[in-house]
Amino acid sequence: MKAVFIERHGGPEVLKYGELPDPVPNAVEIVADVHAASVNAADWKVRTGGSLYVQAQFPHVLGRDFSGVVSAVGERVAGFRPGDAVFAVCDVGQEGAYAEKIAIRAEIVARKPASLGHVEAAALAVPGLTALIAIEHTLQLRAGETILIQGGAGGVGSVAIQLAKHIGAASECDAAFDTVGGDVAQRSFAVLKPGGRAAFVASGSQAPKPPRSDVQSLRPNVIRDRSHLERLVALFEAGVIRVPEVTRFPLSEAAAAHRVSQARHFRGKLVFVVR
Repeated sequence: MKAVFIERHGGPEVLKYGELPDPVPNAVEIVADVHAASVNAADWKVRTGGSLYVQAQFPHVLGRDFSGVVSAVGERVAGFRPGDAVFAVCDVGQEGAYAEKIAIRAEIVARKPASLGHVEAAALAVPGLTALIAIEHTLQLRAGETILIQGGAGGVGSVAIQLAKHIGAASECDAAFDTVGGDVAQRSFAVLKPGGRAAFVASGSQAPKPPRSDVQSLRPNVIRDRSHLERLVALFEAGVIRVPEVTRFPLSEAAAAHRVSQARHFRGKLVFVVR
């Protein structure tokens, strides 16, 4: 199969487009022929080898979410067969979506509805899952509350805004959701009312320490599971959320896509069209 991988950490120039062995499913996995895979900030953080992302084994195929078609199933897999259209977010610790094929645990894979194209499903997977869990589970946003969403032009932020509107959140700040990190994350605490809460997805594996004692700082646990993906589909089909604005790249131009992503001056999602 064709894939984009790294053999060492570094800049966009270390991304290689070439051939690797096709994956073979274990008993509880499916193999999907990838049609589209999205670019996430975590991808270039893995590529550069930040402290949380250093890889022990190379070559390493990047990519955390995809949409495609089942081509093989493990012997203990029920409910999927070759030809089924699916989409998913890889397990914690797993990557590999920048490729023509991927093996993944079947129980975290969801069916792709006909109402979503492959590019759109890939664009929605990580942002939608992250926003859904942060807004509904971590922050437990309620109707009538106010939320500040930092990074609203990006994939996660744009979905989070739509979910907040659906819930019925209003103005002044009971909650904040930061998708940017750095100084922006720290400034999020200043807008909170006493008793407010803030969730952070761009500040590492732990939420930043708040500079005041009357607010909560939270790190969403973005669970990879079928039920949350199916909820995303239901919200999309009900017209509650839209797919983020998409910019398409061929998989062979991964370095160019990473340069755009790392510059952080684009709207929506970058998606590789694999097939």
